[in-house]
Amino acid sequence: MIRIICYVTIFILSVVTSFAQLKNEEVNLNNGVIQLPGTLSYTVEKSPLLIWVHGSGGVDRDGNPAKYIHQFREAVNKQNLAFFSYDKRTANPKNAAFLNDILIDDFVSDVEVVISHFKNDARFSSIILVGHSQGSLLAMMASKNVDKYISVAGAGETIDKIITRQITNQNAAFGEITAQHFKELKETGSIKEVNPNLLSLFAPQNLLFLSSWMALNPVDEIKKVTIPTLIIQGDKDIQVLISDAENLSKAKPEAQFVIVKNMNHVLKTIKKDEDNLASYMSDNFPISEEFIKVITNFVLQK
Repeated sequence: MIRIICYVTIFILSVVTSFAQLKNEEVNLNNGVIQLPGTLSYTVEKSPLLIWVHGSGGVDRDGNPAKYIHQFREAVNKQNLAFFSYDKRTANPKNAAFLNDILIDDFVSDVEVVISHFKNDARFSSIILVGHSQGSLLAMMASKNVDKYISVAGAGETIDKIITRQITNQNAAFGEITAQHFKELKETGSIKEVNPNLLSLFAPQNLLFLSSWMALNPVDEIKKVTIPTLIIQGDKDIQVLISDAENLSKAKPEAQFVIVKNMNHVLKTIKKDEDNLASYMSDNFPISEEFIKVITNFVLQK
């Protein structure tokens, strides 16, 4: 685990909204040499603080190009909930020289840096982790020092099964090869000959990370979460299925469990199936209002 060292630089920009005085702060956090700049926004003090935990890939603090995280920020701020999101270590070009041999625990460590920074901030009454997609698992593992945990579109199986399923849905033959590659990686720690069509997934530099990721089963990890939990899933999600959320719910039956109608993986309301993929690349699609209501009710629940 990387030794945690935090350096903070803050400037404040205040913007008047129709609800309250919205304050935006740029917060520059470091996890050793890894830079994790982010944005804090809030309207009132003594409010709950939601911390976003990213899904896979190089996701920035706004969730560009779909801007789903930015839309989420605006929506929860209107409910007088504070929000912080940061550029994932893989989204920041300044971290490029330090991204070799990443393990899943390194992303958990980044979340812990953020929690540590805000843990004793008197402006906020509680801390809630909102883990999206891969972030659902990361937030489970980092939830020991926060007050509530929310799983959004979280996988309910190990990642090798999830990826194999996704590829199989596109091409059955490649899905079978994917399963074989994962089996070899699990048993030997490497893959002797990667199918050229799957090289972007099973590139040599990815294997250590994939091994660390698929060793974790979200169904086992969520059982370790001891704080109030919400499991929320959209029925238009084409990446993570309702059955994934059901698996998590069965593993933690005391958790609140909500299926949001017409919400996809990037939290947008989708009425036409052909708009689903288009919404990944555009902020013209609105964030689900029902999703925001469920989140707000859970956060404010005593």
